[in-house]
Amino acid sequence: MLVNLLDNAIRFTPRGGVVRIVTQAAGEGAVLEVIDNGMGIPADALPHIFDRFYRSDEARSRDDGGVGLGLAIVKSICAAQGAEVAVESVQGGGSRFVVRFARRF
Repeated sequence: MLVNLLDNAIRFTPRGGVVRIVTQAAGEGAVLEVIDNGMGIPADALPHIFDRFYRSDEARSRDDGGVGLGLAIVKSICAAQGAEVAVESVQGGGSRFVVRFARRF
């Protein structure tokens, strides 16, 4: 899950950009955030980015190795672990992926 989130953040953030990982305890669980100041995701694409084989535009093409499975895999891993994943993004302003884990003990 983390590898896929980081791979996307690095791939879609231009040279000299910033990719951050933030972790923290949150209530009865934990939160993991992957934040970048890259190209962002168009608003009309946000409802679909966790769908298998979905690619929002030409910039996210098969030419760069992506086939639209990475975020679907992230969502599946989260579901299997009882976690939830969400995204906030502004086209041209970066993205913030938030994974919320419930405490399991």
